[in-house]
Amino acid sequence: MKLLIDDAHIELIKHIYEFYPVDGVTTNPTILANSGRKPYDVLHEIRAFIGTEAQLHVQAVAGEAALMVKEAQRIVKELGANTYVKIPAVPEGFKAMKELAELGIPFTATAVYTPMQAYLAGKCGAAYAAPYVNRIDNMGYDGIHTAKKIHDIFRKNEIKTEVLAASFKNSQQVLELCEYGVGASTAAPDIIDGLVKNQAITSAVAAFVEDFQRLTGEGKDMTNC
Repeated sequence: MKLLIDDAHIELIKHIYEFYPVDGVTTNPTILANSGRKPYDVLHEIRAFIGTEAQLHVQAVAGEAALMVKEAQRIVKELGANTYVKIPAVPEGFKAMKELAELGIPFTATAVYTPMQAYLAGKCGAAYAAPYVNRIDNMGYDGIHTAKKIHDIFRKNEIKTEVLAASFKNSQQVLELCEYGVGASTAAPDIIDGLVKNQAITSAVAAFVEDFQRLTGEGKDMTNC
């Protein structure tokens, strides 16, 4: 499962990249608005940092298919290889998706709440479909189950589209989808940090250091003992 950062603040992105093996960054209009800066200024800064080998997902905001396609063309022109244009899984979005597939522009179906949305996006040629796990939960349904069901639909129908699960409330949800083998998940920096935040782990490491320094002396490690 690919793991991406769902944020646009460059310092948080750098923090996650420093410690964890991640595969790129996803953004949406709300995330960009929260940065308080011009969209392309933020996106160029992210691309410059993560490089062209990493994925960058950027959402089109127009309401009509023709404008979504124009947005997608500019997004890819500005940000280069490995840029995926996020297109809402709504009627105008599906229309845009079909044209993007013909143009060879990679895209991610977003605002996915139901398996049927994902299925139609897959039929349109989406690289990814992004179910909103926690938002689905908040509607009274099971977001994890929905993401798994979408994954199964893709595999059983031999559709190449992968799940890009989004909108998590905790790291356990990410783990459950990792165990199931979905294609990718995108999570906020604090959720990614939480994947290994465990007092038992911290205590175990501290005990090892304490025992070692009781033997060798304070401040000693395997380079100077």
